Amino acid sequence: MADQSPPRPAAGKAGAKPLPPHLAAYQGVWVFLEMERGQVHSVSWELLGEGRKLADALSVPLASIVMGPPDGSVPAAAQESFAYGADAAYTVTDPLLAEYRTDPFTKALTDSVNAHKPEILLLGATTLGRDLAGSVATTLATGLTADCTGLAIDPDTRSMAATRPTFGGSLLCTIHTLHYRPQMATVRPRVMSMPERQDGRPAGPVTEVGLDMAEDDIVTKVLSFIPDSDQDKAQLAYADIVVSGGRGMGSPENFELVKELAAVLGAEYGGSRPLVQMGWIGADRQIGQTGRTIRPKLYIACGVAGAIQHRVGVEGADMILAINSDPNAPIFEFAHYGIVGDVLQIVPALTRAFRARLAVNRQAV
Repeated sequence: MADQSPPRPAAGKAGAKPLPPHLAAYQGVWVFLEMERGQVHSVSWELLGEGRKLADALSVPLASIVMGPPDGSVPAAAQESFAYGADAAYTVTDPLLAEYRTDPFTKALTDSVNAHKPEILLLGATTLGRDLAGSVATTLATGLTADCTGLAIDPDTRSMAATRPTFGGSLLCTIHTLHYRPQMATVRPRVMSMPERQDGRPAGPVTEVGLDMAEDDIVTKVLSFIPDSDQDKAQLAYADIVVSGGRGMGSPENFELVKELAAVLGAEYGGSRPLVQMGWIGADRQIGQTGRTIRPKLYIACGVAGAIQHRVGVEGADMILAINSDPNAPIFEFAHYGIVGDVLQIVPALTRAFRARLAVNRQAV
């Protein structure tokens, strides 16, 4: 892939140093397609959309890399990646990759990177992706920026600018990996928007990479697969409507008003980090950078102050309605609509209004 890449332009700013020869050989943007039991995780398509922007800014190809067992799922996923913007694909197919284990996946990915030298490698910040990214970055002795909320290309250094919250979510920082390649980053599901699928987009070359490893080389063994049976676990990341509460709700009893509004709207409910810390809700319902990142069509925040860590978890919502008694609450800086008033009066009023409106609509049908 490096031989097919266009030549790099000169550094854009006076005084900006070109990359040393051993790093200049790294070109192209790769996205790791996370696949388990034949299904590609949606974060992989989201990252292909973001990777397309980075590749275009650098004038280099975008490629997917997918690995798994020889059951047909790997080439199918590689072909699917072209519809989401990939120019090329790399595949690693081997029985050792039937189930995720750190050792074989790390070797497969590091060997592929060393052979084809991408300058940027993106992975989803999932349970699997976090484990693999850390292992690969350590093996390659390169930099890794975790849980990014924004990715861009610096026009002067041509390095990836990876933005993430820091200091407990109170600040945002931008990190550059200037002297190591590849530049690696993980991004949580739903942080980036899903790119539009382009059916009929031309397929690019698919390169198969071998895995030089034997079962005896792997310490861990998969004895059985037991799927998660917790059906009550919140699915905030994929809900169209989310209603949340913050410390401004005052008490666990008052938080029941948030649940009632969510029930009327057929929505998921959640809350800010302080509510988890106080035991009002479980960790699976925490919204924000340290909890769940959401992209609903409608987000209603009741008594939520709107700190930075909460903001980065919800600002991808199509519409944000904030209710808070403090007119200077940070959440009003990024909400589309705001109501200043007592949440204990406004939330029940909204619940009654939505219940009445929905009842009329059902009768009309």
